[in-house]
Amino acid sequence: MPLLRSLSMTSLSGVLPAWEEDDLPVEDLLLFEVAWEVTNKVGGIYTVIQTKAKITVDEWGENYYMMGPYFEHNFKTQVEACEPPNPAIKKAMDVLIHNGCQVYFGRWLIEGSPYVILFDISSAAWNLDRWKGDLWHDCKIGLPYHDREANDSLILGSLIAWFFKELTDQLGDKPNVIGHFHEWQAGPGLILSRSRKIPIATVFTTHATLLGRYLCAGNVDFYNNLEKFDIDKEAGERQIYHRYCLERAAVHCAHVFTTVSQITAVEANHVLRRKPDVVTPNGLNVKKFSAMHEFQNLHSTSKVRIQEFVRGHFYGHLDFNLDKTLFFFIAGRYEFSNKGADIFLESLSRLNYLLRVHRNDVTVVVFFIMPAQTNNFNVESLKGQAVRKQLWDTAHTVKEKFGKKLYDALLKGQIPDMNTILDRDDFTIMKRAIYATQRHSLPPVTTHNMLDDATDPILNNVRRIGLFNARNDRVKVIFHPEFLSSTSPLLPMDYEDFVRGCNLGVFPSYYEPWGYTPGECTVMGIPSVTTNLSGFGCFMEEHISDPAAYGIYIVDRRFRSPEESCNQLTQFMFTFCQQSLRQRIIQRNRTERLSDLLDWRYLGRFYIHARHLALSRAFPDKFKVDPVAPLKTEGFRYPRPYSVPTSPSASIHSTPHHSDEEEDDEEPYDEDEEAERDRLNIKAPFVLGAELEGKKKQPGESGN
Repeated sequence: MPLLRSLSMTSLSGVLPAWEEDDLPVEDLLLFEVAWEVTNKVGGIYTVIQTKAKITVDEWGENYYMMGPYFEHNFKTQVEACEPPNPAIKKAMDVLIHNGCQVYFGRWLIEGSPYVILFDISSAAWNLDRWKGDLWHDCKIGLPYHDREANDSLILGSLIAWFFKELTDQLGDKPNVIGHFHEWQAGPGLILSRSRKIPIATVFTTHATLLGRYLCAGNVDFYNNLEKFDIDKEAGERQIYHRYCLERAAVHCAHVFTTVSQITAVEANHVLRRKPDVVTPNGLNVKKFSAMHEFQNLHSTSKVRIQEFVRGHFYGHLDFNLDKTLFFFIAGRYEFSNKGADIFLESLSRLNYLLRVHRNDVTVVVFFIMPAQTNNFNVESLKGQAVRKQLWDTAHTVKEKFGKKLYDALLKGQIPDMNTILDRDDFTIMKRAIYATQRHSLPPVTTHNMLDDATDPILNNVRRIGLFNARNDRVKVIFHPEFLSSTSPLLPMDYEDFVRGCNLGVFPSYYEPWGYTPGECTVMGIPSVTTNLSGFGCFMEEHISDPAAYGIYIVDRRFRSPEESCNQLTQFMFTFCQQSLRQRIIQRNRTERLSDLLDWRYLGRFYIHARHLALSRAFPDKFKVDPVAPLKTEGFRYPRPYSVPTSPSASIHSTPHHSDEEEDDEEPYDEDEEAERDRLNIKAPFVLGAELEGKKKQPGESGN
């Protein structure tokens, strides 16, 4: 069976330290990754398994399989059906099919083209009562009849455990099987496999705890009271006790338990009562986003498209300089408190005050890209884009006429009379165009008609802080309650292009186990704001000596009060507004250099270690891992860029008002020289879970 072994941990731009973990004999192993989101886009886990597929296939070749639920539409549009290459897998599938359960096999049409095994839940639903009885008999966990998601998870888990039983009976002792299960929906398969003593090595990854999501959604001071919660009582009051039991049972049944960040490891230790064995951060396929040395040009191109939208949206009130306008944005699920939209809006109000008091000529346009219930586009927003297009057409017509007369005059050797080159009709057309831009109302805050305008959290807070896009406001707000699309008649841009055109992404989340949005900003060279309560923020704090110098601003929401966190976020944004054009370009260069840090080619090594650890615990006679030795997951440690002055005040202008043309007093900067210094310095190793020198471990924080 051919195996593709193109993965090289030392090939990443020549900067990664060598991977010291012993290579697994993948020729003698089978790896199965189980998730509800296989071919089924529901949330962020879909992005994790989809982007990770390429490096896993490179390592495991045809010995890697994904498993999940079958949905007809997804299968027809995303999967190329084929026969299983492994006879044992085909026989195990045939057993289930002959017993009335439909199982589908094919290649998922994503990068890497991994094999997928999909189980039709509806075809096996007639077994639900029996399988509920088995779960109660083995684990004493009962599922209510009305929770369809939990019931479907049990059906999927029972089918997977059944499949593993048939497969291991076919294989015998070789090859050994690894089962990697993601989130509580995949948990029943792990629980049943372990309770039936099926000989497989198991890994369970939680991307966020169930109870954590529910508690934080209720505006609870979660992280400062972790040890005080009565977990069983809280889960019962929210009617998710059975789900919590499935999640906790899966955590304790797994040979290896992992989670996606240090902050979630602390949470899991308290909520699920087990300390994670390995932290497995989420990565990206950086090649998909990176634009080599052209990313600055792509930023300019995309920014022009955003400026065109802004011209239309603010027609009649376009009294600010677009060349001195910065574009900030926040994007993600509409979880007002969890995603930090509450603290962001309050900080924008304070930023608006600071910019007005200091008479700063910078204008900030802020986009909220969060899907909410709407019934259509706002008529005023559509009208603005129509007016802009009409003005463009008028200007183009007059320009053509002007150019032709100028050309004819020059051919005759004459200097044309500028008072006669445009006739009365031309002036009439231009005056009518100007009158068409008159507006008697303020530019709209939202681009769509909201179904629940009166109770919408964002709109209610905009009303409270008074940011109505008035002429004297230096901060303008645009709420786009729909995901971006290049086919939109209003803002025809894909999300990636939109991010490239912005200046700063702001994600001050309170509950964010990882956080892909700031990661996507980073690999596209766009600075971002995150928090020390997000997995991404903790990861960057651990890997970078001075995150702000690299365009990663980390707000402290764990050990500061909401008021202090709000002031810190305001100061970050105000400092960013004070930067000159040259300083922003330098910062984008530094941000883009962090791309390798988020590449799966680096972060995939944590998954490799988790699998090796699971094999050593499931099959100790065949696989050995020294339990005393520290993890060999060495990685980046970015220093402060050498061109950044030691005093923060020296790197920005002493007065809030300055010109982008100021160049004389800028710090010395050589992009190639600084990048080369980073390549040499980032080889300084760190050990996962070890305390950084001089960093005091906080109460309740656990290391891995």
